[in-house]
Amino acid sequence: MRDKRIRVLMTSTSYPASLEDWKGLFIRHLVWSLADHNQISLSLWAPPGEAHVAVNRIETPKEARFLGDLMDQGGIAHLLRHGGVKRVSAPLRLLAGLRRAYRRTPDTDIYHVNWLQNALPLPDDGKPVVINALGTDIKLLATPLIRKLLRRTLKHHPTTICPNAEWMEAPLKKAFGHLATIQFVPFGIDPAWFQLHQEHRPDTPPRWLAVTRLTRAKLGPLFDWCAPHFDNTSRELHLFGPMQEPIDLPGWVHYHGPASPDALAHKWFPGSRGLITLSQHAEGRPQVMLEAMAAGLPVIASRIPAHENMLKHKETGWLCDSATDVQEGLSYMETKTNWKHMSDSAHRWTANEIGTWNDCAERYAGIYRSMLGMPRHG
Repeated sequence: MRDKRIRVLMTSTSYPASLEDWKGLFIRHLVWSLADHNQISLSLWAPPGEAHVAVNRIETPKEARFLGDLMDQGGIAHLLRHGGVKRVSAPLRLLAGLRRAYRRTPDTDIYHVNWLQNALPLPDDGKPVVINALGTDIKLLATPLIRKLLRRTLKHHPTTICPNAEWMEAPLKKAFGHLATIQFVPFGIDPAWFQLHQEHRPDTPPRWLAVTRLTRAKLGPLFDWCAPHFDNTSRELHLFGPMQEPIDLPGWVHYHGPASPDALAHKWFPGSRGLITLSQHAEGRPQVMLEAMAAGLPVIASRIPAHENMLKHKETGWLCDSATDVQEGLSYMETKTNWKHMSDSAHRWTANEIGTWNDCAERYAGIYRSMLGMPRHG
């Protein structure tokens, strides 16, 4: 059997400029963990940002500028919704850039593609493909033309589609199950989140956090459902994230703008009671929820498939359908014994079921080996 490293080409339209950047930070963690794996040689086509010393960046300077501009404008999904003329020009430029990237790396053993649409320009070379499917990809399946084009591409490749949430498996199997293996693969969590210590001061109001991009869909009914229960005397809500749509913020909300993971981990997560997310967005498996749970922060969340897949009601979090549910969750989780039980349960679940980014890299390495017919220890 072969004993050389597996040559992987990863493509992504999202990548953070630095560790302080919120955009695509999970892709950076995935890239670095794969680059550290002793069986993988990784090449990367992605927006500019710090890369692992072992990673071969293959985008040209022109492509890097285009991808950086794309990130600055909110990403391809944002442009498709709000980009005017760029709704047409940006996707075409993106697909052309991807096509060139795939064709100028002929020694690749396996393609690893983030987001379904980025697989469209793959060459018909028969090489194995791993595709990460995220929450927004499920909305893409509602477009018949995209579904048809993807099926035409996948016919030419052994393919494993890896949703990062179990609830996505059924729609993906319906669309592509006859052409690809659908295998749920959870992302990982930075070990630092598991090491945070929680301690509440009895002389301060309970502090709750909401960490999200500020769009109407991501916020959902957060302000309406929380307004009756927060007065900054008995309870505080601190909101973090970039303003991506014009949103009027209530005066009782403490808005801090975007926050780096380091600031959240060392300043805000310790001492907080939990995370609140009432998103109505097409979520996959929100990374910030996993990080909060790893840090021992239970989550109050809207009852949507992504949240129901992650949270066990009254065990690792609290699922809500109404403002009354939010009130009950706040009261329940501000009781010391209840909070301690849920905090321990959330931490234990993320450690056992998710693990670190190194665990995630090994999950993908196992898929690579299987698709290439390699033994576990090459």
